[in-house]
Formats: sequence, C-alpha cells, structure tokens
Amino acid sequence: MSHADQLQRFIFEHSDIRGEILTLEESFQQVLSNAKYPAPIQALLGQFMAAAGLLSATLKFDGVLTLQAQGSGPLSTIMADCTRHHHLRAIAHFDEDFNYAPGQHLQELIGAGTLSLTINPNRGERYQGIVPLESDTLAGCLENYFAQSEQLATRIWLSAAPEMDSPRAAGLLLQALPNQKEADPEANQQLWEHATQLAATITPEEQLLLEHEQQLYRLFHQDELRIFEANPVQFSCSCSEDRISSALVSLGQKELQGILDEQGSIDIHCEFCHQHYAFHQGDIDDLFDESPPVLH
Repeated sequence: MSHADQLQRFIFEHSDIRGEILTLEESFQQVLSNAKYPAPIQALLGQFMAAAGLLSATLKFDGVLTLQAQGSGPLSTIMADCTRHHHLRAIAHFDEDFNYAPGQHLQELIGAGTLSLTINPNRGERYQGIVPLESDTLAGCLENYFAQSEQLATRIWLSAAPEMDSPRAAGLLLQALPNQKEADPEANQQLWEHATQLAATITPEEQLLLEHEQQLYRLFHQDELRIFEANPVQFSCSCSEDRISSALVSLGQKELQGILDEQGSIDIHCEFCHQHYAFHQGDIDDLFDESPPVLH
C-alpha cells in the first residue's frame, strides 16, 4: 500500500524517543495547482506542508496548527496549516518580478524575517511562538524553535520535489520524550545521538520514493520500533459561506452597504482553494435581519 498522503507515528521501544514520518503527493499537487509559483517557492511550499503535517500530530484537541514565515525579501509570506484531523493547505505571497533561481533557500528568499508557530484550538486560548530565521532551511529553523521555545530536543528532515512527474514532499521528525524507559541522563543522551545520527543518513530520494516501513528499516533496523497505523492526510480548505458571513457581519452593516453602493456586490475569493463567494443586497440584508423566525 502506498504511503503517499499519509502520516505515521512510531516510537523506539527501548528509549524515550518518538517519531513521525509523512509523505505527501495529491495534497501537495493540489496546492501547486492553485497558483503559478516559481520553482524554489514550490519546493518550500512542499517543505512547509510536510512540516505542518508532522507537527499536527502533537495536537491533542480540535484546532489548527499554522506554520508561517514572513520577511522583507521577495517571498514576503509563506504558510501552511493543518488541523488535528490532518486537513492541510498552504499558500505563498511573492514578488512576481523577482528573478528566482532553482535551489534558493528559505532565508535567502524571505530575507530578514521570523518563523511563527501558532495553535488555534476550537476552544481555549490561542498559542503562538516566534523565532528569528537564523537557518538556511525550514528544518533548521524549526529545530531552533523547539530548542528555544519548547526546550525539546527535536530533529527534522524535510524534502520536496515539485519537478517530479508526480510532485511529492516528505518529512521525518524525531523528538526526545521525558525520561521514563531510561533514567540515566547520560545514557539517554547517547540513545538520542545514536538515533539522530542514523536518521541523518536519510537522503531526499529515499524520503520521496520509499515506503515508510522501508525508510524506517533502512535507518533503524538495529533498533526495535513500534510503528502505528497510518493516518490519511488531505488538502482541505476551511473557507465556507458561514465563515465569510460571520467575518462580514463583524465589519458592520454601514461599511458593507458602502461597498454595495459602490460596487454592486461584495465578492470574496479564497486564495487557498479559489472558491468564489458573491454577496448581493439581499444577502447582506439577511445577515442583519434581526426579526424573529416565523413559526408555522
């Protein structure tokens, strides 16, 4: 069975280390089809999607995890978000007149900027962590984030190949857990170094082309792993007429009426999925109609 568009958890049976492995295909292709992105931005979108998918495994409640980089460079914004149920989407805003070249890295395109990780639960308080972009790679920036903001030893490997006949993106994450199976800190550190050194031998080709079990066997065949059932990942946009209606109501009837008087309709276009929403006079009147429903 192909592991494209799937996320899979694994743990080391004899050490306090957990892992996630992910491969994207259709979901990545859907994002690429939504806009004409330059080659290096296509690759970065795949990496952002893979990273958001990997990190979505940490959500223990319904909500959305958003990974976003912003800066002063030709790539002003790039982001991906993923729900607890692994519904994924991504987008980038960039200077269309800039001369992009294959292989340009994140920091080079973003310029002076920041990386933020935001968790928006359906219920409860929003959380956000922000770190400066101090690495050429998204994986390096995320490892810095976990070291600074979460104090969690974390290693991440991301790959994306938009140039393939069927574009793919992939990710691998290892994270140290609180000491339970091995109480000796020195022994725990040795186990961590052993696992991360093995993982660091993974190649982009292996990540993108091999099944999950094949990758994990090649890396950790001398260790005992417990591999959990894979979860499907899919492209999905959270836009809806109800959500947009709520946003319009927050603007107020007077402002909306001004737009209607000037333009004749209020048109909303979703950049993520290209869904178009049009609101006319009767639609806006209905949004602010406070009369009680008629009972039959």
